[in-house]
Amino acid sequence: MTRQAVALAVQSAQRERAAMYEAAGAVREALFGNVGEGRRGATAALALSSARDVQYGAAVALALSGDIARAQVLANDLDTRFPDDTFVRFTDLPTLRALFALNRGGAPEALNLLHIAAPRDLVVQGGWFASFGNLYTAYVRGVAWMAAKQGAEAATEFQKIVDHPGIVLNDPVAVVARLQLARALVLSGEKERAVVVYRNFLSHWKDADAGIPILEQANAEYARLR
Repeated sequence: MTRQAVALAVQSAQRERAAMYEAAGAVREALFGNVGEGRRGATAALALSSARDVQYGAAVALALSGDIARAQVLANDLDTRFPDDTFVRFTDLPTLRALFALNRGGAPEALNLLHIAAPRDLVVQGGWFASFGNLYTAYVRGVAWMAAKQGAEAATEFQKIVDHPGIVLNDPVAVVARLQLARALVLSGEKERAVVVYRNFLSHWKDADAGIPILEQANAEYARLR
């Protein structure tokens, strides 16, 4: 469906829209653990457009896929090109720089970087039609709390995403947040609640392709709790 959307946008001479669909697909693959596809999609998106939201989506996908060097180049370019852009200053760059800090093992640094974004967690990003970017500050903050071994704080961030379906829409972060919520509950010692959340996640994905990395991880984690 992503490939079809991209093809139709290109045929209609809407290269930026096509690039947004590619970027959204790249973020989805990266979040689901298909890092090779995440990197491929990011590269394809950037070949079509260097628009702000395209570049941000590609940078997120690359950072989640472990290609920190390329993601940092894109972040630096966003910083240079959009010095007065509210989204870039208070949402995009804090999210990306927090991901870079987490890659270095710097959970406290990541949390500090995301502090400036907290008042805007519920603000809707501009690229809504491609469905990525909303509540990513909360998601990455939750991951940072997990890295800091603070399960209750992490659960609060992931629950924020679960509680706002009208903001995340069909962004893949909505379903990944459910899995991360289960993990955070385990970390905080709330095993019974975690079992319920794992069960709901797996029920939600009962028809998903079996080989998706995070689905395999979720099944293994759930089995250990039972």
